Amino acid sequence: MRLILRCFLALGATLLTVISLRGHDSSTAMTTAAQKFIATLDPVQRTRTMFSLMAPERTHWSFVPGKRLGLPLKDMTLSQQELAHSLLRSGLSQRGSLQAETIITLENVLREMEHDPIRRDPTLYYVTFFGEPAHPPWGWRFEGHHLSLNFTMPDAEHIVVTPSFFGSNPAEVRTGPQLGTRVLAAEEDLAIALVNSLDAGQREIAVIAANAPHDIATSNKARVEPLSPMGLAATALTPAQRQQFRTLLQLYYDRYQSKIAAAELAATMPANLDGLYFAWAGVLDRSAGHYYRIQGKTFVVEFDNTQNNANHIHTAWRNFTGDFARDRLAEHYAHDHTP
Repeated sequence: MRLILRCFLALGATLLTVISLRGHDSSTAMTTAAQKFIATLDPVQRTRTMFSLMAPERTHWSFVPGKRLGLPLKDMTLSQQELAHSLLRSGLSQRGSLQAETIITLENVLREMEHDPIRRDPTLYYVTFFGEPAHPPWGWRFEGHHLSLNFTMPDAEHIVVTPSFFGSNPAEVRTGPQLGTRVLAAEEDLAIALVNSLDAGQREIAVIAANAPHDIATSNKARVEPLSPMGLAATALTPAQRQQFRTLLQLYYDRYQSKIAAAELAATMPANLDGLYFAWAGVLDRSAGHYYRIQGKTFVVEFDNTQNNANHIHTAWRNFTGDFARDRLAEHYAHDHTP
């Protein structure tokens, strides 16, 4: 185990230098990365890793520690681990890759804090494929504690990335070699700045509860129905506050490759922010539990920091009709089966 851990840490340090995909089509790069990884699998590994696109497992996602269907880093060779991380980078931006890698290394912090080398293991992150790359539709997942990254290619041109989950425990590392690490600092600090910029009238509408909920409302549900809009309409923000709001929301998109992020932003963020809402619950700083929600007509973003004395963050980005590319796949199958 110590050898595996040392190898992983060395690999993680190397992988923080992210390969740029500028000038390359994201779908092509992702397909190529997937094919290179799959080509290294032996028959047993392939059986563990490859599933039908229609398999129930595709929508059975989770962000808690534990075993999953798929192939974990633990059971890969070092070269396969490198290819798995290359696949991950094909979908994530440099910022998103750094966040994902740091979230994984927090398992080492929890291992020391909890004296639990079995449950807290940075090699228990799994790669799972649904369908065959280069033959759309297909998809894949990279998942473990506090990471669930789901990619679906309904056709040769589009990449769908929801459900998307990034978490951090601890939210701030307060002891040891990683002292001061805050993986999701921007997502927290910019939201606190925004809610504190509101005047009394705005805040009365935006703050929906004195106490933050224990966790995100959407949890790890396979499907999320549209939620009732809550909080302050983004159109009621001042110009400066609107820019803060845009910057905050864009953090969740900019975890992904620029072409993916740009397409999603264009589809969900109207220029005038019409139909978008900002809601807050809990204290207006980091001293105790706090929660916020950004919601549009087709999506919701949630942030919750309440557990472990407000030192344990969950963030999620969901699409009411498009998680796992349900909407695009429905169009695909309807078109393909039209007489």
